[in-house]
Amino acid sequence: MNIFVAKLSARTKSEDLEQLFSEFGEVSSAKVIMDRATGYSKRFGFVEMPNDDEAQTAIDNLDDKEFDGSRIVVKKARPREEVSGRSDRNFG
Repeated sequence: MNIFVAKLSARTKSEDLEQLFSEFGEVSSAKVIMDRATGYSKRFGFVEMPNDDEAQTAIDNLDDKEFDGSRIVVKKARPREEVSGRSDRNFG
């Protein structure tokens, strides 16, 4: 499962996310998104966990909890929308 993590501290690193989520199971990747122009954290990231049950346990336990001085938001990541701006979904 791909997990979205927001409202991270500016000092949180990818390794910090990996360590936090590994308390709940195997982490295949963890990445804090950085601004290419400034080199600073965009204060959100993604964690990939291969076991959906472990991932859901991590989400349930970490959402709205304090980590590294910030109260983080943790939820299942949604698929990216098409680049053209159109969605494959019909909300009509």
